[in-house]
Amino acid sequence: MTEKSTITIKTADEIEKMRVAGKLAGQVLDMIGPYIKPGISTLELNDICHNYIVNTQQAIPAPLNYKGFPKSICTSVNHVICHGIPNEKKLKDGDIINVDVTVIKDGYHGDTSKMFIVGEASVQAARLIKVTRECMMLGIAQVKAGNYLGDIGEVIENHAHAHHFSVVREYCGHGIGKIFHEDPQILHYGKAKTGLQMVPGMIFTIEPMINAGKRQTRLLPDGWTVVTKDHSLSAQWEHTVLVTESGFEVLTKRDEEDDLN
Repeated sequence: MTEKSTITIKTADEIEKMRVAGKLAGQVLDMIGPYIKPGISTLELNDICHNYIVNTQQAIPAPLNYKGFPKSICTSVNHVICHGIPNEKKLKDGDIINVDVTVIKDGYHGDTSKMFIVGEASVQAARLIKVTRECMMLGIAQVKAGNYLGDIGEVIENHAHAHHFSVVREYCGHGIGKIFHEDPQILHYGKAKTGLQMVPGMIFTIEPMINAGKRQTRLLPDGWTVVTKDHSLSAQWEHTVLVTESGFEVLTKRDEEDDLN
């Protein structure tokens, strides 16, 4: 069996459901933004998001109990790269935090994440956040039927390195639909014109994790939280993207994102 045969090409009906789920995921990030201030805990943010997803959106928070994950969102603060578990520690001025949201609506997943600055960020933190989003945007711009998955990885890696940042290699983007994580894997490094060719109807996430220091990672004893080995800051942005005949459609696009068309 080739890798290609394990990739699901979404039907028009499935794409419509993915649009709905993607929009809901983006709306959670819009909703939670005003709450992210010094003094609030990530556990409180989790509870606000959980209640909004379940009660307002009538949807399901995908991370909750996924392979044993104990909360409804991931909150990754400062040197946490990804999969941070919400807890009672309060955010303080100067922290940076990634909020990663995945909702299930009518059986389909919408997956997206955004960086937030708590109060005032350092110059380095602000630059890291900006460059990481640019990495994601450059990756998304490569999405088009006939292009290769390696095209995404190369532009992300080149842009990060040009700004003297590093790219996390152990964690990557992924196919998504009825299943939270499916083929193909979307690496955030690599070589253009390598890997699978994109075809219309493929849906996957692009979610570069960029470190201010070295790229090496460490998994904490909780089995989920991934941190930078050198304790340097890390940032991540994520969107769920559909391959169309003429290019791409960002299914998790938020209203504030005028630069994503």
